[in-house]
Amino acid sequence: MATGADAREILGCGGDNDSGPLSKKDIINSDMKKAKKSTDAYKRPQGMPREVYALLYSDKKDAPPLLPSDTTQGYRTAKAKLGCKKVRPWKWMPFTNSARRDGIVLYHWRLVTEEGKDYPWSKYNKTVNVPVYSDQEYQQHLHDDGWTKSETDHLFDLAKRFDLRFIVVQDRYDHQQFRKRSVEDLKERYYSVCAKLAKLHPSSSNGAESYVFDANHERRRKDQLERLFNRTPEQVAEEEYLIQELRKMETQKKERARMAQDLQKLITAADTNAETQCAKRKATKRKLPQKQGAENPPVPETTGIKFPDFKSSGVTLRSQRMKLPSSVGQKKIKAIEQILTEQEVDLNPIPTEEVVQMFNDLRSDLVLLYQLKQAHASCEYEEQTLRHRHQALLKMGGAGTAVGGPGPDGQPDCAGAELKEQADGTGVSLTPSPRKQREWIPGSSPAKKIKRL
Repeated sequence: MATGADAREILGCGGDNDSGPLSKKDIINSDMKKAKKSTDAYKRPQGMPREVYALLYSDKKDAPPLLPSDTTQGYRTAKAKLGCKKVRPWKWMPFTNSARRDGIVLYHWRLVTEEGKDYPWSKYNKTVNVPVYSDQEYQQHLHDDGWTKSETDHLFDLAKRFDLRFIVVQDRYDHQQFRKRSVEDLKERYYSVCAKLAKLHPSSSNGAESYVFDANHERRRKDQLERLFNRTPEQVAEEEYLIQELRKMETQKKERARMAQDLQKLITAADTNAETQCAKRKATKRKLPQKQGAENPPVPETTGIKFPDFKSSGVTLRSQRMKLPSSVGQKKIKAIEQILTEQEVDLNPIPTEEVVQMFNDLRSDLVLLYQLKQAHASCEYEEQTLRHRHQALLKMGGAGTAVGGPGPDGQPDCAGAELKEQADGTGVSLTPSPRKQREWIPGSSPAKKIKRL
């Protein structure tokens, strides 16, 4: 016989005293005690978001779900609600296709409301409008010595049957009764007849009938494609090699044009810098009698280095004007420091007004000299390359008539002529004028500025 302890164990009502009778009050209050204990055991800490608290896991609590378990509707697509409306009646009925000419009757399931309507897929049956001609029109306007009327009728019949698919027309053409024709011959005859009929009946003509077919161009195109397809692997490799050489030649041509433009810019910059220095000296001599407190005239910007102008309000140090801008590369900065060290010039002189201006001009001219030396070395390298190429051509027996003067070894020098041709091709001369060479001898202007310092 079951005791009170057995009943408590079944109902989950544990207690200190397992003996004794089970009352009605213990059974009713057992659920309330369990709920109260569970709420006290799993109380969320203060300040912790409920989303974070929901992720906590313990042995007495279910594990958090691995997949989203949101059951609310939200923005999700609503499911189909079946059974809300009556089912539409369907019927097994016959139908005919208006696109077919045989009048066959077929059966399928169809809505009762669509009974008697045309087959819906018949509207996609598109036919080509092939023109029709009479015997009199053929004799007067369409006669051709290479084509008979029966052969032309056969061509138009096949074109209408196969919707102008001329590959199929040529395959189904009756070559036993008529002479063998190519696809280009069939197209040329068909479109020539259509063009003549369009002139006779302009009201019934359309765009397809006025199409002009060039049979010779089509034959040449197919011939080229056939030659391209029948190339040997050696020919393909040779063509790829020639394409690569052509790309190299184009790259070299662009590089020579760019170098010529850079050299011309440097020569123009040197000429402009010389004129600027002369104008600055004349302006300085003219403005010596002025007051000491007057501001110095604005100095034109040099082409070597563009130093920043501190024209904004506020206190600035004069030594900031001697700082090289960020546009000058590290190679140029090292070259400037090396030249100044060789000439025993202080890298950080006392920043007076005159010293700052002359020191900036000196470094600008040094940068210009550095660029001119690089351009000169590049031109010498290119000249040497062309000279070696010319000598190689002479050894191979491919040299023509000498163009330039005699070289150092007694042979005609064609490198100068090639350089001249390249310069004429780019539109810029690679050799500066004698006047610019006399005015800008490398190292002349920087040396004078070093002596002034």
